[in-house]
Order: sequence, then C-alpha cells, then structure tokens
Amino acid sequence: MNLDTRSIDAATLAHLQTWAGRTETLSDDMTAAPVRGLSATLDRDDPAPAPGMALPPLWHWLYFLPQQRQSELGPDGHAKRGGFLPPVPLPRRMWAGGRLQWHRHNPLVLGDAVKRISRIESVTHKTGRTGVLVFVQVRHEVHNAKGLALTEEQDIVYRAAAQLHDPVPPPVAAEKGAAWQREIVPDDVLLFRYSALTFNGHRIHYDRKYVTEVEGYPGLIVHGPLIATLLVDLVRRHAPGAFIQSFNFKAVRPTFDLHPFRLNGQPSANGKSVKLWARDHEGWLTMQGTAELA
Repeated sequence: MNLDTRSIDAATLAHLQTWAGRTETLSDDMTAAPVRGLSATLDRDDPAPAPGMALPPLWHWLYFLPQQRQSELGPDGHAKRGGFLPPVPLPRRMWAGGRLQWHRHNPLVLGDAVKRISRIESVTHKTGRTGVLVFVQVRHEVHNAKGLALTEEQDIVYRAAAQLHDPVPPPVAAEKGAAWQREIVPDDVLLFRYSALTFNGHRIHYDRKYVTEVEGYPGLIVHGPLIATLLVDLVRRHAPGAFIQSFNFKAVRPTFDLHPFRLNGQPSANGKSVKLWARDHEGWLTMQGTAELA
C-alpha cells in the first residue's frame, strides 16, 4: 500500500474502501460522574445528576470512549491506523461534521446500560484546493433496554501534511446580530478538561509544540465536538423546555485557543428550528448547524 502522506493512489483507495460495511459493537453504562464533569466544564449550574435523569443532547459523547493501551497509540495521540477505522495514510485527521436524531419517546437516561452499533458507511477521496482529502462516514445507532434511542452519522476527514506554500481556502464571513449569543474563551484548561472527559489523546488539543511544529497550525485546536456541544448548549440556555429532536453540523474552519470565539443562535419565526453558528475573533464562520425542535 502506498504510504505517501501527500497523495492517495488507486490501489490505496481501493484497499481503504474495503473497510466500508465493517461494524463494531460497544457497550457502556450511563454513569453520573462524566455528566458532573461536563456540566462544570460548560460552566452550567445544573442539579446533581441522578438515575433516570435524561442525558442532554450530545452528551452521549462522554461514553463509548476509545481506550486503546498506551502502546497502541500513534504519534498523534490517536490509536494507530487500522482496526475499525481504515488506515488512511494521511497524517492530519479531524471530525468534519455530523447528523444526529433523537427518539423523543425513548431518551437516554442516567443509569441506562447502552449499546452502540457502528458501521463504516463509505470511504471517499477527492482533491481540493488544500490538497488530498479522504472522507470516512460512520453511522452509529445507540440502543438502551427499550430499543433505538439515537442515530448518528459522523464525517471524519483526513488531510495531507501541511506544506509552507499550501493554498489557504478563503474564509467565509459569519452573520452578525444573532438573537442568542455567547462568548467563549478557549483556554488550555477548557481544552484539557474536555480532552480528559472524552479520553481524547489527540495532541492537537493540548500539545502546543506538536500542533505548531508537526501539524503546522498556529495554536491548539478547539475540539469540533466541543464547539458543537456548546452550540447545542446555547439552545438549552435560551429554550430550556424545548426537545431537540435533530442536530446537523459542519465544521467550516479550525478554531484555535489564541482568541475568544462567539456562539450564535437564531430561532426560526415558528420556533421549530434554530440556526446555529460559531465565528472567530475576526468574524469568520468556523462551524454551522441547525437544531430542529419539538
């Protein structure tokens, strides 16, 4: 297999695409300690978690965590390539977006014994302005004792190593004047706490020397799932009684720990959906999404 970290040839792509259709099943218990930790990390004044309490949307990311042995980790802090996810030979990987749907009549609650069935839906390749990209789409179904509670699709993108003269994609200006806004200061402690809660060893979120000298970014990268969680949390703060039945999001531009960023939410006229987006200190769009309410 070609291991050139700047390109993907036909034979390599064909090999990677043999991962499509692979499945993995994991089991976990919805315990209270991670919920307390994330509530504190998001600076919420929540009641103490108790058995039977519904899990807030996206907080299932506190469970089914990767727990490879230390010797099984790669140089970037992730598990070594291969296993359930295909061994894409491109060094930079990020969570590009996702689509989630919750079943209102079967919520995930604390105390649940849960099972997640995952499947590789597709492995695709394209060459864009920033170079070679490989997209892996993963579908998860989370079940409790009553049946299916949550369906999720994740888009994972792999990119070539950064080069000095790589073209920089033009930024997109974010809308202003949202009805709901909140400023977030993404300091080292916030990123560390979220990495710890999600057992995320990816060094781009805490190792400044690695992220700047090896991956070529200007600072620590704020986790995409953290920004998505904060956007949904914005809905919960302004519409606490609403049930979020679906959430779609897409990462547009990396967010770094060097400056504060702003969360934005604009509810629709009928109150059935909320347009959500994050923008950086320069006003550029970094993540966009939509929450459908019931």
